[in-house]
Amino acid sequence: MKRARMLWALLILCIAAVMLAGCGSTKPSWESFEGALNEKSFPVPKEANSPDRTTTNAAMDYVRYSLPGLKEKDSIPEPYFKAIQNWGWHELTEDKASSSHVFKKDQLVVHLTIHDGYFIVMIPKDKKTAVQSIGSQ
Repeated sequence: MKRARMLWALLILCIAAVMLAGCGSTKPSWESFEGALNEKSFPVPKEANSPDRTTTNAAMDYVRYSLPGLKEKDSIPEPYFKAIQNWGWHELTEDKASSSHVFKKDQLVVHLTIHDGYFIVMIPKDKKTAVQSIGSQ
């Protein structure tokens, strides 16, 4: 009888441990980055997921990346901001809002907005096209 109670208690403890481990929010490691889908020279964390490239906006080419643990109130996490700078981008401070940021590298402009659990990388279509045509000459 005592042995059966011990086995049930152990089983319940194991189930509770698995549930807690699965429900916990994971935070990004911010260790490795790759180029964004819409601008390969702009870094995004490799842990970020983008189900598809969104191009329904006539003025902007944008991609939404899901990233659990990201918080809008915290803005850009420091390791991500450093990676952006290390890739050669600098922030245009005059266009800065609480969760929206604008970065520039050479003639390219990227808008980055941070939200709870996801972020969006946007590129103005007209400027990107203009830069590509200049570069192809």
